[in-house]
Amino acid sequence: MKNIHMGCVASALPELELEQAAASAFLKNHYAGRLRPGTIKLMERVFSHPSIKTRRFAVTDPAAILDEDPDKRAARFTAEATGLGTKAALGAMAKAGLKPGDISALVVNTCTGYICPGVSTYIAENLGLHRGTRAFDLVGSGCGGAIPNLQLAASLAKERPGSAVLGVSVEICSCTFEMGDDASLIVSNALFGDGAAASVVWDRPAGFEVVDSLSRFAPQYREDIRFVHKGGRLHNQLSAALPGYAAEEAGALVEELLKKNGLEKKDIFRWAIHPGGENVIKGVKERLGLDEEAMKYTRRVLSNLGNMSSPTVLFILDEMDKEGLPPGALLVMLAFGAGFSAHAALLRKA
Repeated sequence: MKNIHMGCVASALPELELEQAAASAFLKNHYAGRLRPGTIKLMERVFSHPSIKTRRFAVTDPAAILDEDPDKRAARFTAEATGLGTKAALGAMAKAGLKPGDISALVVNTCTGYICPGVSTYIAENLGLHRGTRAFDLVGSGCGGAIPNLQLAASLAKERPGSAVLGVSVEICSCTFEMGDDASLIVSNALFGDGAAASVVWDRPAGFEVVDSLSRFAPQYREDIRFVHKGGRLHNQLSAALPGYAAEEAGALVEELLKKNGLEKKDIFRWAIHPGGENVIKGVKERLGLDEEAMKYTRRVLSNLGNMSSPTVLFILDEMDKEGLPPGALLVMLAFGAGFSAHAALLRKA
């Protein structure tokens, strides 16, 4: 049986770009009379952190997310997730030279909205895929969702040699915007942006060979990082302890993956690590014993686009690929999030 490869990655971003200072001023102006003075000071401090310069949002006017009606929010999520997901998928298909009839399956993951039928059916329709194409929706994986997506896509590609599977990670984080005197909400509103990324998974020797992957779940930390429903709306819940246990769980997972494949950290040429925020980046870097150079692409994507949840690690991988990677180079793709869950994939440049 031929080895499975992630043939290529393509991304898509909404048009509206906001600098952090502008976003902070906008929120301060709107919420100055609705939040405690201490919360406003916290917001100013968090938004002024230099790790993020700009982010993208799937709205034409940022005022649209303020006190957004739940029904309008669901409609916006449907339209924007479908649009960005389709754009990313078309980009991946174009890179791979594929036509709609070449796609045997579509896997879509998201955690920032829920619709039934799933986003996959809308994207499949937009792409003109055959009505018999297998379509799967993965929900609830949080920021780590791109790697479970890859795991399923790889399994589907193995089932049908010669086929091509599309994997799409799309998040409209602005559809989870909430504001209040809660540090979790302040941090989330300064961290997350919108975006989508797609990959083609097949058995052709192009792109990145999927050597192995592992996942780890730590339900004892479930309440420390998750979405909670309040009044029928999603509110992000983050614990101040997140950097510590994220580093420990993700670090242990990477060590397990390397040991399983007879490798050491020095054998890894590049690290595509999800940017869960400045303190999380520092924690993971220290736990894995990496230098600042290893975090270069993680920091670059975070600075330019913020944390887009699940697609972010694919943006990082694509950044690396654009700058050039030698054939045979080994990479680790690491993403983690809600649950607490962590996922790692070992890739080899074809």
